[in-house]
Amino acid sequence: MDRLEGMSIVLAVAEAGSLSAAARRHKMPLATVSRKVSELEAHLRTKLFNRSSRVLVPTDAGRSYIAAAKRILADVSEAERVASGEYTTPRGDLSVTTLVALGRLCLQPILAEFLAAFPEVDVQLNLQDRTINLLDEHIDVALRVGDLADSSLIAVRVGVIHRVACASPAYLKARGTPKAPDDLSVHDCVSYPPMQSPTTWRFRREGTEYAVPVRSRFVASSLESAADAARAGIGITVAFSYLVADSVKSGELVPLLQDFQPPPQPVSFVYSPNRFMPAKLRAFLDFASPRVRARLSDIPKELLPPRTRQ
Repeated sequence: MDRLEGMSIVLAVAEAGSLSAAARRHKMPLATVSRKVSELEAHLRTKLFNRSSRVLVPTDAGRSYIAAAKRILADVSEAERVASGEYTTPRGDLSVTTLVALGRLCLQPILAEFLAAFPEVDVQLNLQDRTINLLDEHIDVALRVGDLADSSLIAVRVGVIHRVACASPAYLKARGTPKAPDDLSVHDCVSYPPMQSPTTWRFRREGTEYAVPVRSRFVASSLESAADAARAGIGITVAFSYLVADSVKSGELVPLLQDFQPPPQPVSFVYSPNRFMPAKLRAFLDFASPRVRARLSDIPKELLPPRTRQ
């Protein structure tokens, strides 16, 4: 039997908690994954998992074996990268993840330039509006918004973004311009729930928090959809500065309530520490970091809080 393949499958089962999830990860039939786990248990003459109708839980022997398999597979993977020259020449697959709109508007154009500059590197871009575990999903680097929650990761800060309220000139002409958060009670709002609740929006001024009830006439499933609705005159929305910068420059959207913006959020490339950094990752960070920094800093001054404008 292929012991490395068996180790890889057992590790996938342990991380995913089920045979079916491991089968999807390895793109194998469920029956094949089940058979290979059974074959490995027969080879080892021990039970690696206690099976129930819903989950698989490692036995004591299974936990020891899984920990050892993880170390062995990591060493094998590193040996292959060294042998292939991955630590000396940028080459191989590079997996990158970030938020959907941030990736489409900011990162994807930079990746096109990167691929042209490094012909031996192939990029897999995973756009998700959720935080992805880099180790579990085999991601090399992520572009993240906000403070770093996982202190085991290394962060390279590339800028900040601002959260801004905005609406179209046509909407404001018809309904008036809010001067304070409480004024939103008589306006139509466009909400993106991960950023603002459809019923309550939060603002801040000089350390004071404001929670104001709103009526969301439109609830969007993405930030881009919310910005599109605001441009169409449906109502007032809250978005990140990088998403509405071009619309503010063109006059399609007008920033509102600038005195009540919360503090800006950091934007960073994050990656898992390793004894050796693959050349493809070092090349990407060196190439992409200054370009992302330039894009994030190229926003109209109208999007900045008045206290920070020069």
